[in-house]
Amino acid sequence: MKDKIVVGILKETKTPPDRRVPIGPRRAREIQNRFPNVELIVQSSEIRCFTDNEFRDLGLHVSSDISACDVLLGVKEVHIPELIPDKTYLFFSHTAKKQSYNRSLLQHIVEKKITLIDYEYLTDQHGFRLVAFGRWAGIVGAYNGLRACGERFGDFTLKPAHECHDLEEMLTHVSALKLPPLRILITGGGRVAHGALETLAPLNIKEVSPGDFLHKKYNMPVFSRLDPWHYTRRKDGTAFGPDGFNHFIQHPQEYESTFFPYTKKTDLFIASHFWNPQSPVFMKPEDYLAPDFSIKVIADISCDIKKPIPSTLRASAIAEPFYGYDPRSGQESDPFSKENITVMAVDNLPGELPRDASVDFGKALMDSVFPSLFGKDREKITERATIVKNGKLTKRFEYLKGFLYGKE
Repeated sequence: MKDKIVVGILKETKTPPDRRVPIGPRRAREIQNRFPNVELIVQSSEIRCFTDNEFRDLGLHVSSDISACDVLLGVKEVHIPELIPDKTYLFFSHTAKKQSYNRSLLQHIVEKKITLIDYEYLTDQHGFRLVAFGRWAGIVGAYNGLRACGERFGDFTLKPAHECHDLEEMLTHVSALKLPPLRILITGGGRVAHGALETLAPLNIKEVSPGDFLHKKYNMPVFSRLDPWHYTRRKDGTAFGPDGFNHFIQHPQEYESTFFPYTKKTDLFIASHFWNPQSPVFMKPEDYLAPDFSIKVIADISCDIKKPIPSTLRASAIAEPFYGYDPRSGQESDPFSKENITVMAVDNLPGELPRDASVDFGKALMDSVFPSLFGKDREKITERATIVKNGKLTKRFEYLKGFLYGKE
């Protein structure tokens, strides 16, 4: 990086619009104090969760013209016509897993000799992600699951999360609930699952072990959380050992699902796990037809389409988060019919609490990434996350070459 770096905070251009921002006003002010070699320009936006005036009031430069910037920070994919040649961009590009819908985006990035640093691949030396919105996906996804239950069973109503001013208001609505004896199941143990647990916390619901969840009856709401060793097993019969989780991550094809018994004991399934396409599926379409299949609502925060949860037919939108899955036809239908499964599969859940999520994300960038981005990248944090450098795929991402040129 050169001595003086001009950094632009992008307005979001993806459709449907996203109101999040990688850096909020107070964090932007802090950046300029902490990194004297950085000059900030905030691109004017009418949809951003923080208004232009909130940036201006802290003495920050707001402009529609960002052509003078060296580095451009966004959240979601940049609309192709908005890409500026020869710049460095940071955003979630959704290209490194060969997502076909973003092939053209990657092609234009290469064509325009852009450097692309993807937030998803900003990791420490042990491979742990440094910045993510996963916690907020879990927080809002669990809330939407509760909201779906209220509508499905007619016991209560909840204000949509995106109509709440912030997390504090949303949780006041949760704390006022009196749940019927729901049985809630959460899969996963990372940021997303723990975000979901944050939403459930004000309810003081009893947590039970996976074994008790399967074998005991309760006349009160309860929840249980499953790790991979609860819902899968090794095909060769070997038990999960101390290093079992790492083996599962590295060799998912060697495992099979043991999730089916939980489908008979669950009312609300909050899917917060990470899933590899080579991992076993949680359910098959025929499982939904079992006479004792009891799941009524699935809040699929992971939102992997059709697999590993067949009822996730598509991603839903913040404005219309719910749809129904008819297990007899396998088709989409009425979301709240008693014969159908109610599905929540919003794929940009943190956008429902954009102010809180943006503040959290900006802090992580400030603490863990910007010292490398605006100084010396001694731990190769930005290097590992650079998919394209000056229009060429980097060595780590050379596997995208066939995808880039439409050969796979």
